[in-house]
Amino acid sequence: MRSPAMSNVPSSCCSRRDFLTRSGLGMGALGLLPLLNQAGLQAAESPLHARASHFLAKAKRVIHIFPAGGPSQVDTFDPKPALVKYHSRQVDEVLKDYQKAAGEAASGMGRLSGKLQRSGFNFAKHGQSGAEISELFPKLATQADELCIVRSMHTKSSVHEPAQLMMTCGELVNVRPSLASWAVYGLGTENENLPAFVALSSGGTRSSGDKHWGNAFLPAWTRGTSIATKDSDVNRLIEHLRSGSTSIREQRRQLDLLAQINGEHLAARPNDAFLEGRILSFETAFRMQVEATDAFDLSREPLHTRELYGETEQGKQLLLARRLVERGVRFVQVWHEGWDTHDKNDEQHKDLCLAADQPLAALLQDLKERDMLKDTLVIWAGEFGRTPTSDNNEVSKKKGIGRDHNAGGFTIWMAGGGAKPGLTYGSTDDFGALATEGAMDVHDLHATLLHLLGFDHEKLTYRYAGRDYRPTDVYGHVNHALLA
Repeated sequence: MRSPAMSNVPSSCCSRRDFLTRSGLGMGALGLLPLLNQAGLQAAESPLHARASHFLAKAKRVIHIFPAGGPSQVDTFDPKPALVKYHSRQVDEVLKDYQKAAGEAASGMGRLSGKLQRSGFNFAKHGQSGAEISELFPKLATQADELCIVRSMHTKSSVHEPAQLMMTCGELVNVRPSLASWAVYGLGTENENLPAFVALSSGGTRSSGDKHWGNAFLPAWTRGTSIATKDSDVNRLIEHLRSGSTSIREQRRQLDLLAQINGEHLAARPNDAFLEGRILSFETAFRMQVEATDAFDLSREPLHTRELYGETEQGKQLLLARRLVERGVRFVQVWHEGWDTHDKNDEQHKDLCLAADQPLAALLQDLKERDMLKDTLVIWAGEFGRTPTSDNNEVSKKKGIGRDHNAGGFTIWMAGGGAKPGLTYGSTDDFGALATEGAMDVHDLHATLLHLLGFDHEKLTYRYAGRDYRPTDVYGHVNHALLA
């Protein structure tokens, strides 16, 4: 696939890069776009402008809620009566070849060893679809008929950092663009006054760095902007948004001069994508002074809407995510920490689900009421699940019963954006450890998400180091059963 920004340029015409290089303005010309357009003059096209996908998209935007650490599927969306029957029995006594069948990723470090552990929570069927959802999610259960629940996910690692990178970037170790950056590369944005891709997390960073919202070898303008959400005050969410001493008009003059100087510097280095990205970032930061103050200020929401989402950090994150996609942001990652429940699994899941249940239900309800759910794809997907056995590691140091990491089978769900509502798809074995019927790996999920965004994942490519890379590498199949 040719660069989307160049898809409409005839081969006989000079490229956008040639034009910018010859003009001596580089990407800084973006700052003059409004003025030139008002004057009726031809201007260079922004790389962030909204573009058409390969075919008609069902989803225009994505909110990916990432429960980091690995939620327990057998305590949330995948009930397993067999765990009650065989509770406290050694797993190898019940199924002698279980470890062997699990494979290295699922059983590594002895994670499926030990005693089978039943769930401490009851499940019930909800909605016309009869989706089975744990009592931990009573409010989300009211939205059961909107959910597309996938019980048969599996991944390649049971270690947090690589498994998280797999879910966000489709690669365990090597630096690759995030799926969100691929989406921005293909679709651009509907609001150039805000970042096209925003990552919301409590501290604004991850233990494995910023690769989850990184662009890697894609153009710098596809990179995500990380926002720390531990303090929801708009002046702390985005610090130094406004100058305390310089007017907007004077900043515009300064930025135009800086763009001209940087453009001359870029003219001698026409292939420096990093420099192009830095020039564009100055322009985006300038434009955000007006729009970001509005978008990130939750106090501008009516009281009843803020009460709908609740006062937890997850509630504020999801309300902010809705405000961002409503204003044209293409992709929002929302990180919810704490799901690594090696110790006191039940107690921790109670607290985590209490913090998330109301906001998740509110997001779906709010999007529906605004007629946005139909073309907003909401995903709840962590890096892996948890074992149906009690955690066997350092048992003497634990205060309660925990569950270990499990990559062999776990649950995610989607809603809106063309995902099939009211569907429960796939299954794990009798104990909830290994994906069996309808098994899907992360590349399959990414191929399906890209399809909902209007892309053939095999044709969305970028040439780098002599190779045409695609988001799913050489893997992935669209799961049409998940499509509405």
